[in-house]
Amino acid sequence: MTIRLARVDDADALARVHVEGWRWGYRGLLPDAFLDGLSVPDRAARWRDILARDAPRERTWVALDDHDAQGFVSIGPGRGVPDDVAELYAMYVTSRAAGTGVARVLMEHAIDALRADSRRAILWVLEHNARARRFYEREGWRADGETKRDTIGGREVLELRYAIVF
Repeated sequence: MTIRLARVDDADALARVHVEGWRWGYRGLLPDAFLDGLSVPDRAARWRDILARDAPRERTWVALDDHDAQGFVSIGPGRGVPDDVAELYAMYVTSRAAGTGVARVLMEHAIDALRADSRRAILWVLEHNARARRFYEREGWRADGETKRDTIGGREVLELRYAIVF
């Protein structure tokens, strides 16, 4: 397994991981029709835009197994928080990579960079996403009491904010 910073030419691979990660990770939490309708080409276009930006504090690492993307993690400045707070924006692995340690290695890369950029970092996780919450808690993240309501795929969800202090 190779972990490296993502490049614009990784957009299609990141989109495949992103869509698969949503489909298997959120099945039962979000409507099936919404998950089944997620578009890899649409997500790839978003990833191309993200990766082409000149935003030095925004970084995405991709996990590759024989040049096949198995996961990614994306970080940057915190949104809607003080300037000294960073954020883990997204982290997904394929169903094949789940439980193999790929997520842990990606998290290590993210934590090292977050620690270098800030004293504290946050992330948002769906309240009922028990698997993700357990993973984040094992990695040292803790719910800090902040919540937000959102509508995803026509379903109202509650998101919990997790934080880690360095």
